[in-house]
Amino acid sequence: MTTTTDHLRNTLDGRWRDVKNEARAQLAREEFRPHYTPNTAIARSKAFEQMKILAQHGAAQDGFKKEHGGTGDVGAAVTMIETLAMSDLSLMVKAGVQWGLFGGAIENLGTERHHDAYVRPLIDLELLGCFAMTETGHGSDVQALETTATFDPATDEFVVHSPTPSSRKDYIGGAAETATVAAVFAQLITAGAGEEPEGHGVHCLFVPLRDENGDDLPGVTTSDCQYKGGLPGVDNGRIMFDQVRIPRENLLNKYADVAPDGTYTSPIENPSRRFFTMLGTLIRGRVTVGGSAAAAARVALDIATRYALQRRQFSAPKSEEEVLIMDYLAHQRRLFPLIAKSYALQFAQNELVAKLHELQTTDNPDAEEQRELESRAAGLKAANTWHATRAIQEAREACGGAGYLAENRLISLKADTDVFTTFEGDNHVLTQLVAKELLTAYADDIKGMSPVEWVRFAAEFAGERVIKRTAAQTIMQTIIDTRQDNEEEGSLFNRGTQVKMFEDREDYLLATVARRLQSRSKETSEFDAFNAVQDHVLHAASAHIDRIILEAFVAGISSCENDEARELLEQVCDLYALSVIEEDKAWFIEHRYLSTERSKAVTRGINERCRTLRPHARTMVDGFGVPEELLGAAMLGHPQAGSNEESASNPSKA
Repeated sequence: MTTTTDHLRNTLDGRWRDVKNEARAQLAREEFRPHYTPNTAIARSKAFEQMKILAQHGAAQDGFKKEHGGTGDVGAAVTMIETLAMSDLSLMVKAGVQWGLFGGAIENLGTERHHDAYVRPLIDLELLGCFAMTETGHGSDVQALETTATFDPATDEFVVHSPTPSSRKDYIGGAAETATVAAVFAQLITAGAGEEPEGHGVHCLFVPLRDENGDDLPGVTTSDCQYKGGLPGVDNGRIMFDQVRIPRENLLNKYADVAPDGTYTSPIENPSRRFFTMLGTLIRGRVTVGGSAAAAARVALDIATRYALQRRQFSAPKSEEEVLIMDYLAHQRRLFPLIAKSYALQFAQNELVAKLHELQTTDNPDAEEQRELESRAAGLKAANTWHATRAIQEAREACGGAGYLAENRLISLKADTDVFTTFEGDNHVLTQLVAKELLTAYADDIKGMSPVEWVRFAAEFAGERVIKRTAAQTIMQTIIDTRQDNEEEGSLFNRGTQVKMFEDREDYLLATVARRLQSRSKETSEFDAFNAVQDHVLHAASAHIDRIILEAFVAGISSCENDEARELLEQVCDLYALSVIEEDKAWFIEHRYLSTERSKAVTRGINERCRTLRPHARTMVDGFGVPEELLGAAMLGHPQAGSNEESASNPSKA
């Protein structure tokens, strides 16, 4: 019989639920049992052996086109790697680097000669690669990378070089030990016959690193990043190049090529557009990182919730039995809003993966849709990873001293996900990217306006241009049209009222940041103008992200086929919406979108939803679909949970 939990899980899993279920079955095997292994040698070996198992079962094929030896199911590929996070974040990162980043660079930036030579071997792990983009001096600002690739027509070779200490490739997953080749991002420099050398911006090249014995090739120097805050199974390393020569054919030349005489050609004339087109094809990594962080958060919240349902503390008056800690409102308030946000984010992630799949499986993706995808991927990566950091920490604290023991898994989840807010884009930088895309859309509306028209527009702006609906277009419009917007406390549980508050905040913040930018730009430089309103910019972007997450939640509820499960999701959605409003309550009050009395009603509404959801605590986390074998917490009665291959007397070593 299909239970409410089954319906919740199926709804939450979305379009690629079959992929998730297959992955769950694989990860439930003994080989993938969660472990705490700080010894880097053991952890790295274990992660690599796990990858071999995955490769043998065809786990990587979905990420590559049929003509290259794969199945072409992009959504399935992303979903599979995200799901690995429930087992081991190190495994997820290694799989993501090999098949997502390195493999994605070959697939999306290379041409037939690269596909024929490299795709099948990298799928089967016969060719181990890394993704060498970030440098010591540049991570977020990829256009300013310092590594050079200078073409030498005399030998028909590129010369790859690290000209400064800050040009060292840094933090590169796989570079310390396993990778034999690298997808290297470098400033491409060429000179045609009789011409002066000219830079063409950052391009990607296939560069061998090690010989068959694992030794660095001439001119290549690799080193080990050693200990990190987490992810002991990932061999992060550094790479320096000293006049390393590679064949001209090693340029991944889908978007640009160099002839034997040094002539540079590209189907995209604008250098900036060419650069962002190339990076846009590699967006899969950013999507995967956000989804994986969210998966780790769900594991942590599942563990903490189950613990709260068995741990008792303090006796109630006139009772000899101690109270379950989950029965305390304070504890519900700690965990339930985070569980609600996990649901919300997963529905948003489902929409994002579907859009990614759509655009990366079409021959001619729409440029505007691609730009919107990149913006949404940036925003949701930031939202997912920040949520993971907060949720896992709260889960750890909610389990007290038990949560601090390695055998209960929470500290490893915390350590392993900490860097997710940084890699694949610093979250603050990504949030600004979201705002800039919104402001670009905003600017499109005001082009050609006279000063009088601009003032009128700014004063009356209602957000029609900025509100680009998600998959919930029709549903959302119906909700808005039938809303009950009044000062009564009950209206806060009305979905239309909630949606309108999210939209009003986004519209107002975007309109005012545009006006402030315009005003500032008359007085100072464009950089100083933007810098002066940066806090406002980030707030506007966050409001936008909150709104698209809520819309995705609403769409997710509509897809649920069971009345009981749908009603439960409605209550969880209330808790998400009201929690977001409460977190930004000061803004809503300052701008008169909430009276002081109604502000108090928001708090009461959250308390009410916590009360009504209390009987469903276990059901909510069971809906996450974390296999029992992957919870890995001794305090929940899992045998051998969190065990470590090392004895206590054997300290960790690199």
